[in-house]
Amino acid sequence: MWSPAQPAGDLPRPGAPSLARWLAAAIGAALARAQGALFPLAPVALGLGVGLYFALTDEPGPLLLTASALAGALCLIGARLGPDWVRPLALAGALMAAGLLLATWRAQSVAAPVLGWHRYGPVEGRIVEVDRSVSDAVRLTLDRVVLPGVDPDRVPQSVRVSVHGTLDLDPVAGTRVMLTGRLGPPGGPVEPGGFDFRRLAWFEGLGAVGYTQSPVLALEDPEPGLALSLTRLRQRLAQGIRDRLPGETGGFVAALLTGDRSGVGIETTEDLRRSNLAHLLAISGLHMGLLTGVVYGGLRAFLALFPVLALRLPIRKIAALVALVAAAAYLALSGGNVATQRAFVMVAVMLGAVLAERRALSMRSVALAALILLAWRPEALLSVGFQMSFAATVALVAVFRWLRERRQGAPRLRGWRRLLAPLAGAALCSLVAGLATAPYAAAQFHRIAEYGLLANIVSVPLMGVLVMPAAVLAAVLWPLGLEGIGLWLMAQGTRWILFVAHWVSELDGAVRQVPAPPGWLMPVFTLGALWLVLWPGRSRLAGAALAIAALAFWGLGTRPALLVEGGGALVGLMTPEGRALSKPRGAGFVARNWLEADGDGASQAEAAGRPGFQPVPGGVAFRFGGTDWLHLTGRRGAEALADACRDGVVIVTDQRMAGPPAGTCTLWDPRSLRATGALAFEAGGGMRTAAEASGQRLWSPAPRPRRSD
Repeated sequence: MWSPAQPAGDLPRPGAPSLARWLAAAIGAALARAQGALFPLAPVALGLGVGLYFALTDEPGPLLLTASALAGALCLIGARLGPDWVRPLALAGALMAAGLLLATWRAQSVAAPVLGWHRYGPVEGRIVEVDRSVSDAVRLTLDRVVLPGVDPDRVPQSVRVSVHGTLDLDPVAGTRVMLTGRLGPPGGPVEPGGFDFRRLAWFEGLGAVGYTQSPVLALEDPEPGLALSLTRLRQRLAQGIRDRLPGETGGFVAALLTGDRSGVGIETTEDLRRSNLAHLLAISGLHMGLLTGVVYGGLRAFLALFPVLALRLPIRKIAALVALVAAAAYLALSGGNVATQRAFVMVAVMLGAVLAERRALSMRSVALAALILLAWRPEALLSVGFQMSFAATVALVAVFRWLRERRQGAPRLRGWRRLLAPLAGAALCSLVAGLATAPYAAAQFHRIAEYGLLANIVSVPLMGVLVMPAAVLAAVLWPLGLEGIGLWLMAQGTRWILFVAHWVSELDGAVRQVPAPPGWLMPVFTLGALWLVLWPGRSRLAGAALAIAALAFWGLGTRPALLVEGGGALVGLMTPEGRALSKPRGAGFVARNWLEADGDGASQAEAAGRPGFQPVPGGVAFRFGGTDWLHLTGRRGAEALADACRDGVVIVTDQRMAGPPAGTCTLWDPRSLRATGALAFEAGGGMRTAAEASGQRLWSPAPRPRRSD
């Protein structure tokens, strides 16, 4: 009889009658060899349960939740009473069940009213956040919302309004304002299976979005309160930095210190994206890690200068505690968005390891941070920031652990090699992190910055050796009124970073567009990569094979042959020259997302100039699947619809029809599209709707009858 202690080489050969026993023995042997190294896989199991919740097309009901709870309990009993080799499998099952239950509870706990119709009228609320939209418009997030004429039980807790026009007041957090604008529910996917903004808005408590072209009026002065006071302090600091450091440099420095990116223009932001340096604008793990590293290392080095203190006090723990306080202050000052909260948790876990006299940067620390984040905010699993942060961190820990093992017993570096070691380490960090995050960035943004590695190698080290140390210096000297020294040093570093971004973005072939991968590809790739990094022994190579096989299927997926926007405003037809669009203007957000997902770098106007559509009165005509199609828009399109509606013709229009058309055509108008969302047609004629792909979830319920106010 085989036992977990039995060598793998002594396993009996599989025969037909004993195949199950042989498989059980092989699994047991692998688990026995992995004893003590499985904790880093705990967040993987928890994440699988969370991912299962979000992959469902219907909200889990009482039966599924009860079964999950019972299965989790049975797994815990099995982990307690079962043999050694069963325990890891049982704990993994319990964690998967816990992930499903946690995600369900989180989604239910943040439930808040969502505006179910489009409304034009007065809006009153309190400013809680100010930022900018993709089009560079000032955007106000309001809470304590009042919508006259709407039942208070149906009023969203918070709304976000883009100001298309001049904002005559200072948008200080806590100010109660009134405006007249158009609000509607958060938008669904621009195509079936695409990113669902409604899900993000649900977990952020955002019940409506819209815009205003009217003046925004202040009703009351800013209200007191710690949270709003911190927000106002953040706004004043950002404005003060921009006043002292005018131009893009001041906007960049303000973004690094306060998270306020309103001073960075659209062109600069695009250059940062094209050079793969946009991550420097978002306060994330890099900034939090550099800040705490500077505080920890600087304070520890300073205390070590005094032997009396170094010999009598635990200077490592003192430095870690002060660094933790600095990280908490940075979190509060930067606005505490989800990415910064995630970075703080990771840093807090690692500094906590120092306080507990454990290795700070280890797979166990990273796994513990991931467990805390997934238990706290299960929806973070779907965030590209979460995925890229942990991809970079896990890869860095794995590579440097391997290097440390290789260097054991080797002589210490001396001379010029020792001087170049920090620079080589910084370059290696950029290389490893860039390679680890590249697949996730390409899947999310549908582009690869060809010279992104070069830009990061010559920019990121400067963040560590100049920009963030100067930020700490500015904070220390601020009470003395000498912060200008640190800000000036930060400005020199940021000018170099911006120069690199502009230079790299203008190189020929700086950006290569890539199509969106199939929906299953990134989860499979991630599981394979994690298996390769986290599983001990040679069997980890199976993970590498799985990850490589997943990437090989990236370019083999097919894009829809025909796409219809969810309001009938745009149609996209795939042609040999690329996707042709029915209009050169209008529905620009949808057009940009369609083309990017195709891996197409053309603009909307360029795509509209491609062959495929023929102009007709009120719109365009085209042929697809052996059928005549028309896309009719605007008032002229509505006037032409009655004559165009005939048997065998499919008409898409952005005009809401009062009733069915007189003819026998197939009509897709905003009324019918409201129930289906965006449409995707395959070359063979199969149709898929956004409603079918999204399912009936809390954030995508069955459409309600339209009402107007």
